Amino acid sequence: MPLTVTTTIAPADIVRCQAIRRTVFTLGQGVPVTIEVDGRDPGCTHFLAIRDGVDVGAARMRVVEDAAKAERVAVLADLRGAGVGRALMDALEAAARRQGLSRVKLSAQSDVVVFYERLGYTAYGEEFVEADILHRWMKKPL
Repeated sequence: MPLTVTTTIAPADIVRCQAIRRTVFTLGQGVPVTIEVDGRDPGCTHFLAIRDGVDVGAARMRVVEDAAKAERVAVLADLRGAGVGRALMDALEAAARRQGLSRVKLSAQSDVVVFYERLGYTAYGEEFVEADILHRWMKKPL
């Protein structure tokens, strides 16, 4: 099953990314739409994972000070563990490097901290609650 990740800021592709996020976060985890839809999408670079012509994952990158901030990393439930999340993060990190950024940071849901650790991220700070879900800050130098 070939997997591709496209990098985009095209409005039609952003809508496709938002559909993945709605499925994963709003429908799957109960995150309120008012939190998931934060108005920042137009200023972000988006990444859309496609397997066999089907949208299966999404992420976005926002530049915050001197860092790339990975946000809204979402993979459809039946494809978790199949390399989709890794492919999204590889594409995001490559885009950050091309922009001359020296690090990536993110707030990971606590139950997926181990996934990000396997990709070289380090957790820091205390757990915190966002959208009624425990999170940890993580970072990785590029």
